[in-house]
Amino acid sequence: MNDFERFLKKARELSWQNFGKRITFYHPGMFCNEGKWGKYAAISLSGKACELQCDHCQGKLLESMIFALTPQDLIKECKKIKERGDQGCLITAGLQKDGTIPWETFIPSLRTIKKTTNLFVSIHSGMVDIKTAIKLKKAGVDQVLIDVIGDDETLKKIYHVNFGVEKIITSLEALKKARIPIVPHIVVGLNYGRICGEFKAIQIISKYMPDSVVIVSLMPLPGTPMENISPPPAEKIAEIIATTRMVLPHTPIALGCARERGNLDIERLAIECGVNRIVLPSQEAMKKAMEYNLEISFKETCCSVADDSIQTVDALSNK
Repeated sequence: MNDFERFLKKARELSWQNFGKRITFYHPGMFCNEGKWGKYAAISLSGKACELQCDHCQGKLLESMIFALTPQDLIKECKKIKERGDQGCLITAGLQKDGTIPWETFIPSLRTIKKTTNLFVSIHSGMVDIKTAIKLKKAGVDQVLIDVIGDDETLKKIYHVNFGVEKIITSLEALKKARIPIVPHIVVGLNYGRICGEFKAIQIISKYMPDSVVIVSLMPLPGTPMENISPPPAEKIAEIIATTRMVLPHTPIALGCARERGNLDIERLAIECGVNRIVLPSQEAMKKAMEYNLEISFKETCCSVADDSIQTVDALSNK
């Protein structure tokens, strides 16, 4: 066993010690798997438009979402997904040039949605101040997803903003003060496949007691400046997961949906790290979990949603 394998083993054993030998596999609503859609729709308040046009996405990730460009549209779409049996939804948008989303316009509709549908509501917040964070809390938002970048150069280069990491920290502080559950996301290899600030991002996140942490990785999307960039290797993603476990031993960690598809080593090594959640696992990942005799649960939501937040749809125990 080499040093890398020993490091992953240490992370795995720490995870099992604190969470038990179990893992949850997720199927979010924006994906169709074997002819079946998940029950947690993704909604964009800006359609496919994004003012920042970040190098890794340029609005491509918004294209498959439900569009709700007005508060009335948002209420209507949420009622629709509730009627079809969805358990909750993720609400996001393309970011404005200052890194924000115009929440002020949509906060009354968020309040209406929570009162009339009882959907579990996750949002990608973008940059927020304390005033906005408190309003989101009062509207009933259940959790906030936020990208945490630990390197000023990467943030400015990829997101095309004129501010640095300090603004992300200010947003985290505002959300924490407002007592909204925080689910930070770390994009491994965001700076054209290079590791630039991911370990710093872990340290930043550790100060805010997140509900969970989601690790994703660069996806070279066609039509973007990064379409021909090699994504980070599975070993580097595993190192980030294992390091996150060491820094946050009692925080659930997920391997999210935005990652290089078809790279089975990413999923295998994530399980070697003792990751708690994986989105859209391959058959190989399921077999690996069974080899470790893990208790397996399945959820049709985003991986940010805890097992006990919405009833688990199915379970398989391997003892």
